[in-house]
Amino acid sequence: MAPGFSVTRRRWSLAAVFLLLLFQAVCNAQLSETFYSASCPQALALVKAKVDEFITADRGIAGGFLRLHFHDCFVRGCDGSVLLDSTNKTAEKDSAPNLGSIRGLSQIDEVKAVLEAACPGVVSCADIITLVARDATVAIGGPNWSVPLGRRDGLVSSKDEALASLPSPSDNFGQLVRNFAGVGLSVQDLVVLTGGHTIGRSHCAPVLRRLYNFTGVFNSRDPSIDPTFANSLVLQCPQNKASNVIAMDTTNGTFDSVFFNDLLANRGVFTSDATLLSNPFSLAIVNASAQTPSFFLLNFAAAMVRMGNISVLTGSAGEVRRNCSRTNNI
Repeated sequence: MAPGFSVTRRRWSLAAVFLLLLFQAVCNAQLSETFYSASCPQALALVKAKVDEFITADRGIAGGFLRLHFHDCFVRGCDGSVLLDSTNKTAEKDSAPNLGSIRGLSQIDEVKAVLEAACPGVVSCADIITLVARDATVAIGGPNWSVPLGRRDGLVSSKDEALASLPSPSDNFGQLVRNFAGVGLSVQDLVVLTGGHTIGRSHCAPVLRRLYNFTGVFNSRDPSIDPTFANSLVLQCPQNKASNVIAMDTTNGTFDSVFFNDLLANRGVFTSDATLLSNPFSLAIVNASAQTPSFFLLNFAAAMVRMGNISVLTGSAGEVRRNCSRTNNI
């Protein structure tokens, strides 16, 4: 490859990121924390009451709400497209990263039903996802942040786009950086948002290769995993139990910075967790998050605001769905 080609390609790449950030800034200017003050003044209180009810019944659902928000925003932007059904199973929720593992859908429907009863056709499903993720985080001890509102719901949901857009638990550092940069998020955003795994849980399927087939040879193990932790994972994840569920850190169910302490001790569950130690800049952020919990909490909240503003639909774009699982013309 000629040197001139790589430079030109880099310039185009930087230009594309700049245009994406500019587009997001224009869209975000149309969002407002007081968007529903006149049209549905009780909206935020109604959402919080439902979320508190869900958390009381199952603290573990908080991680599901965070993941739902993440999986929505990384595909077509934060437009509620992850909630759409399709008759031929081609929607985002039918893709491999979501099928059988995405949680919180029925709860979002419950929140929507309450809001429709109070303010019909006013609060979008995209805004509901965003508010629920924030309120659930706060309910289990995480940071609070102001949520700009006014997103509208998308009309398209694609299984193939979800597969192409969502980061994988097996991604290396370079793949993760490119994925986050593609939606305008930084390396620091990558690291602190990964810290959301503090309340996460996973099926064993993404972990089995690290435990039993790391080099493509039967019974080979990822040597970067702490041996004692690896042995505990083997007990929780036998080779024939891909559907077993494991916690993502040692204080699962409480939002804290312990995930980063576990990571530094080589007790990260996913390859995509462990790879954050492979780069000096991301390692510095991991260390700062572990040593100064307030650093993590503050930057997590800021990153959530940025993530929640990815390619939002505003104004007359999209629609406000009456039912979150289908568009209004169905």
